[in-house]
Amino acid sequence: MSRAEAPQEPMTGAAAPTPVRAAGAPRAPSPLWSFGLLRSELLITFRRWRTLALLGVLAAVPILVGIAVKIETSDGSSVGGGGGGEGPAFISQVSNNGLFLVFTALAATLPFFLPMAIGVVAGDSIAGESSAGTLRYLLVAPAGRSRLLLTKYATVIAFCLAATLVVAVSALAVGALLFPVGDLITISGTRITYTEGLGRALLIALVVAASLVGVAALGLFVSTLTGSGIAAMATTVGLLITIQILDQIPQLDALQPYFFSHYWLSFADLMREPVYWDDLVKNLGLQALYAAVFGSAAWARFTTKDITS
Repeated sequence: MSRAEAPQEPMTGAAAPTPVRAAGAPRAPSPLWSFGLLRSELLITFRRWRTLALLGVLAAVPILVGIAVKIETSDGSSVGGGGGGEGPAFISQVSNNGLFLVFTALAATLPFFLPMAIGVVAGDSIAGESSAGTLRYLLVAPAGRSRLLLTKYATVIAFCLAATLVVAVSALAVGALLFPVGDLITISGTRITYTEGLGRALLIALVVAASLVGVAALGLFVSTLTGSGIAAMATTVGLLITIQILDQIPQLDALQPYFFSHYWLSFADLMREPVYWDDLVKNLGLQALYAAVFGSAAWARFTTKDITS
């Protein structure tokens, strides 16, 4: 029997060959690696001075509102003329119960401050990496563009929740410090306990955070269109301001129910007894629609984009 025909003994130990993956075969990303990427993105985002500055500004708004109300009511006058006057919703009730400062602060920050902060973070999510020259290196890791994009969007959503909670917690602390707290009267005129009021305040904060997912998706899509973080942030904030202006023009009332900001203040219906759900459901459904449309557009753009930096 020739050597070629002789049976080959299996190699063991150090002599055993190492299986080689075929050239070009994709390496499947592990769930653990994906969690690590998300954790890294969250740490990077929330450690930036810009992010901390945005959260600081948001925390300062309830403080300024609370001090203004305290000064205005120190002489016994009533802010807002007893509930039917000027100012953000609930502001006339702040002096009677500090918990209303949470609702007032969210109503004051939702039209501009909160979405502007979200627009800055979302607009910089992809474009900022591209302008810094780090996007190519992120794509070298075994995540794939789809998973990287999803991680970026999850990070923006986390910022939506964090920013909303910063406003709510700051307002809760200032309200308890400057004004009396206790049972409160709903918009419908019924009385609820302070504990139930806290529960509704938390629910309102969660609804406000959910109201920003449409802006987050829009900012993410804009971020995939350009390699400049500043341009993406400016464009997102500009679109936000434009939509809110259009939402105030009476001649566009047929289109306004489709603007992502149209039902933002519907969270006030959570302070009714019973709760009015119609506008709340419309708001959440509209945000889900914007997230689906602009999220899909961002995916289509990012997965076909020629990454050069």
